[in-house]
Amino acid sequence: MPADIPIIDFANLTTNIDDPSSRLSVAKSLVAACQQVGFAYITNHSLPPTLLNEAFQTSKALFALDHDAKMQAPHPKGSWVHRGYSHPGQEKVSQYAGGDANIGEQLREVADCKESYEIGSENNAEQPNVWLPEETLPGFRERMSAFYWQCNEVAQVVLQTLALGVGSEDAEHLTGHHSGLNNQLRLLHYPPIAATELESGRAARMPAHSDWSSITLLFQDECGGLEVENPKRSGEFIPVAPVEGACVVNVGDLLMRWSNGECCVVLETIKFLMLIQLKIRSSRHFIA
Repeated sequence: MPADIPIIDFANLTTNIDDPSSRLSVAKSLVAACQQVGFAYITNHSLPPTLLNEAFQTSKALFALDHDAKMQAPHPKGSWVHRGYSHPGQEKVSQYAGGDANIGEQLREVADCKESYEIGSENNAEQPNVWLPEETLPGFRERMSAFYWQCNEVAQVVLQTLALGVGSEDAEHLTGHHSGLNNQLRLLHYPPIAATELESGRAARMPAHSDWSSITLLFQDECGGLEVENPKRSGEFIPVAPVEGACVVNVGDLLMRWSNGECCVVLETIKFLMLIQLKIRSSRHFIA
């Protein structure tokens, strides 16, 4: 585990409720991590190891299904609704701001070798969920719907902690804009691939990118594979090794923009940094 990625222990947020100084110390540590690195490990959050293990086992059971079974819940056509199953190569992630249209098109031609399943709130009529038939994977819908809201509880605490850390007197300064309706739960599987495919540039696992959301909570299996750009050395990536029971938190583009806007004016001097790169050859599982 690199020393560059701080570990923030949330225990004092729940065990020392009547100790404002302890809570403030945790909050300031989280804000400092966002300022200096853009990522942090969160330990002693509200998701117990048994629940995370169940979520990963359910995810692995999903991706172990044959292609035809998974295609019973296909990702809708187009770019608006992000729900259901996407097969390897269907989604292409590329982030390029150099201005050369040819390079941008070349990046889009690189196959993104991962498969995913995306889930949202059952109350979001604009982004309706696409579920597998119950008989294809019994209990999948019920477990993942519950896990969606359990992750949202952690996200709410993270947002409240950020608000406290930047000095806001309003505990709902950020959570007031995050009801959970528009969250997205992604189950991700990176199947094995020949190293030569990655090294030649013919395929990718998840090219360097930033998230567009406010925050991302990421859970890795024991294999890991996540790397983040060193904020002090552009183009250099450092590994984010798995820490048992921890989730990785990063701040996305939306909250970065808010940090300089009127909505979150208290965050205007904070520069949230985030760039991800995955360099993995064998099978990996992630939940975000």
